[in-house]
Amino acid sequence: MTALTVNFNSVIKLTDEQFYQLCQDNETLRFERNSKGELIIMPPTGGETSNRNAGLTAQIWVWNEQTQLGKVFDSSGGFKLPNGADRSPDASWVKLERWNALTPEQKTKFAPLCPDFVVELLSPSDSLKDTQEKMKEYRDNGARLGWLINRKSRQVEIYRQGQDVEVVENPVTLSGEDVLPGFALYLASIW
Repeated sequence: MTALTVNFNSVIKLTDEQFYQLCQDNETLRFERNSKGELIIMPPTGGETSNRNAGLTAQIWVWNEQTQLGKVFDSSGGFKLPNGADRSPDASWVKLERWNALTPEQKTKFAPLCPDFVVELLSPSDSLKDTQEKMKEYRDNGARLGWLINRKSRQVEIYRQGQDVEVVENPVTLSGEDVLPGFALYLASIW
């Protein structure tokens, strides 16, 4: 099953509040919204992908608990990007100063910012092309570092501000570089 994109714009253009409420009223479904306002209905992931997503988020969370440099989010966390899209990366991180600049209300809804760091773990139902476009969107909206992990090909595409995408074949670890200082993602449990 792949994601389904639905365009309701000729009938109704959902406000941010309406989109948020739609997500709350349908908590068993995962929605995203692209910059054109089209609704993307995301299928649930299978057991293997879900397990690997949990391991990925756990590694980032443990590092952040030690450093206290920001806030870590799992695949349920929604972000309102500057281009108007509402996205939920598989794992993400926001620098503490940026998170603390948000109001309490902004923190309880879809945070109106792009994470500093994002990860998408390509699942069997994901389109590589669509996920690459999503990674470019994160980068274009302010993500300083992003990883697109393709388990099937054992490749990682690394997205950085102002740089071409770097493709790494079968890495053992990935560095958080200067965005997540001292962090290394160990991929053995992700592959």
